[in-house]
Amino acid sequence: MEQRHRRVQRVVAGIYLGIPLVLLVIVAWISTAGSPAAWAGCLVPAGMLVLGWVQRRRHRYQPRWWAGVGALFGALSGLTVTLFPLAVGVWWPAFLALPALLVGIVAGAALARYADRVLLVPVVPELAETPYELIFRLRGLQLTAVLLGADSVTIQSRPVLRSQSAGDLAKTYPLSSITGVFEAALSGVERLKFPIAIPHPPIVTEGPAVILQASGDDWVLPTNQASTLIDLLNRRRSTA
Repeated sequence: MEQRHRRVQRVVAGIYLGIPLVLLVIVAWISTAGSPAAWAGCLVPAGMLVLGWVQRRRHRYQPRWWAGVGALFGALSGLTVTLFPLAVGVWWPAFLALPALLVGIVAGAALARYADRVLLVPVVPELAETPYELIFRLRGLQLTAVLLGADSVTIQSRPVLRSQSAGDLAKTYPLSSITGVFEAALSGVERLKFPIAIPHPPIVTEGPAVILQASGDDWVLPTNQASTLIDLLNRRRSTA
């Protein structure tokens, strides 16, 4: 598990620090061909590097942020590499700005996806002893997932409309407040209700599910990884 942790953190560092650092080197190299004012372009990758340094400390154990940051930094890198040469009188890279933007987004997100796979494939019980937030997508509920943290569990959906309040989209329980966790099998005809806002009506399908009881609430959470979620949740509850 320690070896897996090191590999994941190397990739995460590459996303948050490596991308801005490489961009800074490229921009500095381009700046040598222009006037002293062109060096101001280094402020963009330097700002990304500072932001990446701060956010990496916050997000290093939260995979839900990795893809967004990777895509953002990749997009900014693609645009900067193709548009900054304008400052030194080189015009042709600007025509590649859109492809570079798309390539940057895909490359940054792919790095995050790789880090996620290194962490979770295969899923092992020892993950429960790590500080990583583990994500379990819910079957039939678009944009909704269970986030198993080191000391809490959250059921969360993503907003579709800006008017939706963050408080309506998530419910978090300390692990100490969980009174029961059971595995169940859905036939596909059940009517599931959720006390959080669901972006799309749930589609109940046949398959395994987790019944989660906490703070007087009963949740039926359809997931194909029901047994894995229960095992990891119970392990973390035992050490909470």
